[in-house]
Amino acid sequence: MIRYGDGVGLYRTHLFGSPAIIACTPAANNFVLQTESSFFLEWPSVELVGTTSLVAVQGSSHTRVTSFVMRAINQPDALHKIALRVQPRITVALESWAQKGRIRVYKEAKKVTFANIGKYFASLEPGLVLDTLDELFECLITGLRAYPLNFPGTAFHRALQMLNFLPKVEGQGALWVGPTQDRLKLCRKKAIAIFRDEMEKPKKCDTSKGKNDLMEGLMQMKDDDGEQLTKTEVLDNIVSLVVAGYTSTSVAIMWAFYYLAMHPNVVEKLREEHMPMTKKLNDEFITYDDISSCEYTGGGRNN
Repeated sequence: MIRYGDGVGLYRTHLFGSPAIIACTPAANNFVLQTESSFFLEWPSVELVGTTSLVAVQGSSHTRVTSFVMRAINQPDALHKIALRVQPRITVALESWAQKGRIRVYKEAKKVTFANIGKYFASLEPGLVLDTLDELFECLITGLRAYPLNFPGTAFHRALQMLNFLPKVEGQGALWVGPTQDRLKLCRKKAIAIFRDEMEKPKKCDTSKGKNDLMEGLMQMKDDDGEQLTKTEVLDNIVSLVVAGYTSTSVAIMWAFYYLAMHPNVVEKLREEHMPMTKKLNDEFITYDDISSCEYTGGGRNN
């Protein structure tokens, strides 16, 4: 913005070899995101994010899928569940970080973020399957967001190298055969296979007890016409949500730690607000309602 001028929240430049307009204010971004008739989302390769996923479909299909996903992850009842589900792993991570004394925040944030993604999305516990998924998605995300220049030093080249070191999953063989895009597609295919296996587990176990995770929620949810998402739509959107949220959540946590470290006065105000509430909890986890009641933590206008 300093170099090109902010104007009305827009400036022109080139990204990935193509002319681009950058929107850098809330007003400009809101206009773009809310004007579907003039703007649409386009990924470099739809196959890598899923042809029926939220980020790939347009028009009425997009509205339909959005309604399912938003109800599953962004409604008060869903946020209540998420707030309670993520805290056990966050608590363990914080205790571990305190013992280490010095940590690389981004690396540690990625670990706890993906552990919670695995648990909330598909009831996955730490272990080989979750570790394999982590490697698959790291490779997929790196390759998906990189400009396809395959020579040493580029992000795309590193993504392809990562493919060579991924473990085999359920006897499906190695990952390093075929053209570049085929390799990344196979990386995604293996991730889908793991999620599909988790989807089928309740049937194999013949149990009436639900897993109460995001995958199950998307499978059971119905729209106003009584229609449900297909298995392909569920799997595509699980994968696309991981792609969209894994790195961005880890980065957000990293920057939160950074700015808290740079502004100890803010940390002190947060402690003043949270410590009295913590004593009332009697070692219970904080709830979504508790978080909502915190005026300073929520960024009240008078703070």
